[in-house]
Amino acid sequence: MEELYQWLEQQTSQLETSNWLFDVSVVLTITVVAFVAWRMLASRLERLAAGTRYRWDEAVWFALWKPINWLIAVVGLSLVATVFAKQLDPDVAQLIPISRKIAVVMMLTWAALRFIRKAEQVLVKEQHRDQTTVLAVGKLLRASVVILMLLAVMQILGFSISGVLAFGGMGGLIVGMAAKDLLSNFFGALIIYLDKPFKVGDWVRSPDRSIEGTVENIGWRVTRIRTFDKRPLYIPNAIFSSIVVENPSRMSHRRIKETIGIRYGDAAKMQVIVEQVKQMLEQHPEIDTTQTLMVNFDAFGPSSLDFFIYTFTKTTNWVKYHQVKQDVLNKIVAIVEGHGAEFAFPTRTLHVVAEGAEQSLNSPLSSVGE
Repeated sequence: MEELYQWLEQQTSQLETSNWLFDVSVVLTITVVAFVAWRMLASRLERLAAGTRYRWDEAVWFALWKPINWLIAVVGLSLVATVFAKQLDPDVAQLIPISRKIAVVMMLTWAALRFIRKAEQVLVKEQHRDQTTVLAVGKLLRASVVILMLLAVMQILGFSISGVLAFGGMGGLIVGMAAKDLLSNFFGALIIYLDKPFKVGDWVRSPDRSIEGTVENIGWRVTRIRTFDKRPLYIPNAIFSSIVVENPSRMSHRRIKETIGIRYGDAAKMQVIVEQVKQMLEQHPEIDTTQTLMVNFDAFGPSSLDFFIYTFTKTTNWVKYHQVKQDVLNKIVAIVEGHGAEFAFPTRTLHVVAEGAEQSLNSPLSSVGE
């Protein structure tokens, strides 16, 4: 890079004449020609990159084409500014090469950041890599690029890099003590990336806190969760190291667990109803019969004879699960009614005693379960 700067300075000196307006015109003309030539070449390179089945060449092209546009403009305008400055103020002319070096470093940093952003899209959308891991690596790479850019700029400005690093070690200790919560959130994010209790897109909930929703983003300080009523929750990452987190998105099955009651008057029909309900579940295409499947007479309720079903669906999709559950319950209704039985509900029987007769009950009202 230093050799490139020296070459530019030499070419600029060779182009200089006694007429500074002519020098400016020549430099501007060269800049415009270089810009037009690059645009013509860029259109051809863009078609060439789009025509291949590989996506990494598109990522490289996406990273370079805009920074190169600006790089041509920055170098050309800096040479023009050098000519002007030598005529107006030679002291200012000494600052222009430094500004040009900083601008070139900024263009390179911009290109690197654009490549990282495009690479994230390629890895997640087209190669179907884990989004959480890809975003974590992308954030680390961005931080590294920015730190290297700052060090390069400081070196161009004349600062001692070794001194900066030595000061950074002592300053890091001071900052670490002052930013304890910030660092705890940072390490909390690191633990999430390493342990992966959840990832972007997962449905998570915590029985310890009022946290439930879909993970939208895992940052270095906070994790953003979108609740089911579409409100965003911003949770410091350090919280996840001290609470229980449930990840329903990783369940293998969904459970159907229901208790159903029929009238006491239909007690003789209980056995056949239970057997037919169990047979229905075993033959249902959406019920996983390799998992626990139970249908049993369970209890004498206050107003009903209760049996329960306990089984698991093959799907874990929330919407489809409820469709399967609805179908199962409708089939149970058909089985119960098909045997002439009825579902029980709380009832009260009123005993009317003839006038003047002694009541055989302590209370005129008694609860009788059917």
